[in-house]
Amino acid sequence: MTTPSTLHAAVREEVQGRGEQLVALSHSLHDEPETALEEHRSAAKISALLAASGFTVTRPLPSLPTAFQASHGAGELVIAFCAEYDALPGIGHACGHNVNGAAAVGAALALAPVADELGVTVRLIGTPAEEDIGGKVLLVEAGVLDDVAAAMMVHAASDDSVGASSLAIGAWDITYRGRPAHAALAPWDGVNALDALTVAQTALGLLRQHLPPGSLVHGVVTDGGSAPNVVPALTRARYEVRAPTLEQLAATQDRVRACFEAGALATGADLELEPHGRDFADLRQDDFLTRAYTEAVRTLGRDPVSRHGETTASTDMGNVSRLLPAIHPTIGYDTGGALQHTAEFASYGKSPGADRAVLDGATALALTAVAAATDPAQRRR
Repeated sequence: MTTPSTLHAAVREEVQGRGEQLVALSHSLHDEPETALEEHRSAAKISALLAASGFTVTRPLPSLPTAFQASHGAGELVIAFCAEYDALPGIGHACGHNVNGAAAVGAALALAPVADELGVTVRLIGTPAEEDIGGKVLLVEAGVLDDVAAAMMVHAASDDSVGASSLAIGAWDITYRGRPAHAALAPWDGVNALDALTVAQTALGLLRQHLPPGSLVHGVVTDGGSAPNVVPALTRARYEVRAPTLEQLAATQDRVRACFEAGALATGADLELEPHGRDFADLRQDDFLTRAYTEAVRTLGRDPVSRHGETTASTDMGNVSRLLPAIHPTIGYDTGGALQHTAEFASYGKSPGADRAVLDGATALALTAVAAATDPAQRRR
């Protein structure tokens, strides 16, 4: 007779038995970091491992070639684990996505042997470009998660936590087009595209006093002209806007857009403002799955901090969480005090602590899935 204790033991044994394989995957992803939409080797490594383990691998979205899904089992309850594997330009896996991805793979592999007993279909969804355009949003829009009942992942961090929300975020590519002129002989003949951005940045600086708490604006200039003695005819920038909720993001974006329009109006430059990727929604972590994960990870010697009511950064897992029950806890390891998106954080990505995070994250996610699948009320939900 199958009991919760035997299911738990089977999950633990599967992760333990595949420990070297999962750590090797994490290290391989770390050693060959690939940035958003270029994660061909990373996706291939994960797909090959799952295919060799009896999963059926497909590419559900031709327009997103580094995305994939791998399924095992035929149960009516579809439980998905989201694998991230994109790195950051210049600093590699400075957000720990090698740990995230390997842990998700481990959870899928651990749940597969008991899938029939649980009456579930195990789904591993490869989700590229979290650091850029938001692969999960594109997969949601394409209907890839329409048959999924719950989705989970863990995220590498310097500590263990559960329950936090995230800021909604949207990115824009800004282009001002003016007219070149000699900066000394006839500057009056020019339309200065860099001045347009300067006016916009000044307006943004004044706007910040009046933004509601939690709303942020930040960006970089990617092209500001080529020579100091030529009036810049082309200026480019990328800006991000964040807010506590998707609804507040839209309101903040309206005010930020007006600042960029002011730059064009003041200088006579033409403004092109294009969305960069999709807007990320705020994260809404499911209460039951959070409790089940907390209980599971505590059996592994971890004691996650509850961050209910707090917000942290941004993730496209927020869009998944608006569609179906989802969790996105952090799995911690010693990073010498370094935070994500730094080279220092990346340097700890193959440490013994990071390796343990892969295995503990895989185990806790799989045990959470067992809890959901064996609770009649949760199955109905």
